[in-house]
Order: sequence, then C-alpha cells, then structure tokens
Amino acid sequence: MIILSSQRSTQKLLELLNKAIARELQVSIQYMWQHVQVTGTNGAIAEGIFRKTAIAEMKHAERLAERLDYLNGVPTTKPDPIFVRGSLIEMLTQDERNEEEAITLYKQAIQVAADEGDYTTRRLLEDILAEEEDHINTFGRLLAGMTEPFTQPEPKME
Repeated sequence: MIILSSQRSTQKLLELLNKAIARELQVSIQYMWQHVQVTGTNGAIAEGIFRKTAIAEMKHAERLAERLDYLNGVPTTKPDPIFVRGSLIEMLTQDERNEEEAITLYKQAIQVAADEGDYTTRRLLEDILAEEEDHINTFGRLLAGMTEPFTQPEPKME
C-alpha cells in the first residue's frame, strides 16, 4: 500500500527543496574531490575536514530528497556547478561562499515552510541550517589560519 502525503506544499517550497538538493549534491562532490586533491601541510589538515563535510552534505541531500518525495515532489539528480582545482585557499574561499549561499537558501525555505504550516519540513531545514553554519565556521577558521599570522590574544590590563 502506498501512502501519499496529506501535506499540501506550494510549488515554491518544492522548488526550494530541489534547489537545496542540487546544492547539497554539488558540495558533496566538490568537497570529496577537494579531499582527494589537496596537498602539502595545510592540505593534510584540511583533507579530513573536506571528507567529513562531504559525507554530511550527502546525508543532507538524502534527507531533503526523502522529504521532497513525501511531499509528492520529484528530487533532482543534477548538482549545481562543481568547483574543483585551484589552491587550498581558493577552495576554502569558494566553499565558504557556497556555505553562505546555502545559509541564505535555508533561511528562505524555513520561512516558506513556516508560512505553509509545514512544521516537519521547517524542523528538517533548521537542523540542516545549523550544520551549514558549523561548516562555514570550520572553513572560515581554516582560511583564517592560512591567511593570517598566528597571534596570541593581548593580555588584559587591569
């Protein structure tokens, strides 16, 4: 027996979910290839982070596709354009940009889901948003560590 969703979603929400899936597919492939391509001392530090993040992004795509299917939508299989090659700094800069775009997209989708009274989709998107914020923080810290000299915090004068 097939149980179809009783949840009625607007085309706008379905499109946002598909846009999120395309983005998650993009970065999961992008980060996995970056994990393979990085070299050098800094690359040795970043490769595990790229791999772990790629797997997390693929899990996001899966969760979004399952929800979209439940809402009677058809999940995309086409990723957004994938950025590979370049220096580690170029990779991290692009990755940070991709995460910023994701955060904007998820905030928009959360608002649409809330407006439609789709609390399950909203909660799913909020959970993914929290992880995307962690990803951008990680990439930003890696990038800052490579582009700014290490400094000790100034001692507080009393």
